Amino acid sequence: MKLNLGLLAAVLVAMLGSLMAGRTWVPFDHWLAGDLQSLIVMELRLPRACVGAIVGASLGMAGAAMQGYLRNPLADPGLFGVSSSAALGAVVSLYFGFAVSAWLLPIFALAGAGLGITALAILAGRSGSLILFTLSGVILSSLTGALTSLLISLAPTPFASSEIVTWLMGALMDRSWDDVRIALPVSVLGMAALLWAARYLDALTLGDAAARSMGVNMTRLQWLIVIGVGLTVGSSVAVAGIIGFVGLVVPHLVRPLVGHRPSALLIPSALAGALLVVLADCLVRILPSASEVRLGIAMASIGTPFFVMLLFRMRREVA
Repeated sequence: MKLNLGLLAAVLVAMLGSLMAGRTWVPFDHWLAGDLQSLIVMELRLPRACVGAIVGASLGMAGAAMQGYLRNPLADPGLFGVSSSAALGAVVSLYFGFAVSAWLLPIFALAGAGLGITALAILAGRSGSLILFTLSGVILSSLTGALTSLLISLAPTPFASSEIVTWLMGALMDRSWDDVRIALPVSVLGMAALLWAARYLDALTLGDAAARSMGVNMTRLQWLIVIGVGLTVGSSVAVAGIIGFVGLVVPHLVRPLVGHRPSALLIPSALAGALLVVLADCLVRILPSASEVRLGIAMASIGTPFFVMLLFRMRREVA
């Protein structure tokens, strides 16, 4: 409880800091002054900070749930193919010019995530097998990634191709309250499904056979994970594009503080994910560059060295 309260306080402080950070620093006494600076804070920076917190919390909890379900510390939400399915839906809207409305691109992305969830459930079947589930996710991810690349190569205009590539890099710039209204309810539903699965994940640490003997319905657990990860990751991709490594890095940072019970890791991972994304977004906004560095690129720059370090640590343990 103390850890959760501490992380929540840190998230709130980071969000307050993000309201000041940017090319133009806005002090606290100007936030409600009724001038142009207050408009920037309330209509641009505050919704951007809220979207960042929602995206980080969603990806952090999804990563913790996946690592608990697959019992693999290298598992990442992108492994299921849901993020690439959501990205494909968004790319379709950009390809055909449907993204002129602020609502259409996120709706297409969520529709892509929904189709990805359905395809994953069909491919994995009702056996609840972790191997089938993982292989199904890899197949879906490969297929949707190939279709996305195909649409980029066949883009009708260079502008459309540039828009697609730019969006896929992941960013929080120009986000509005509409994006908050889209992402928040979907993410809450997804996180509720993952929290419902938490006690089953604890039983799963003893092995499939032991979990079944304790009354765990593996098919129900699989559906809870698929729906939870699908909704959380889908909503994140819908409003921010692809932002990788959050679901991989955050659970590893939090795990030494809570132990190895998957259920104890979910909420701290969500809070730590929100903190990480909000801080990273502040960083890309204050970097001295000609244009703002994309958040997806920044997270990859942070996550890749962490992943390599984790890989070498695991290799030493095996040896």
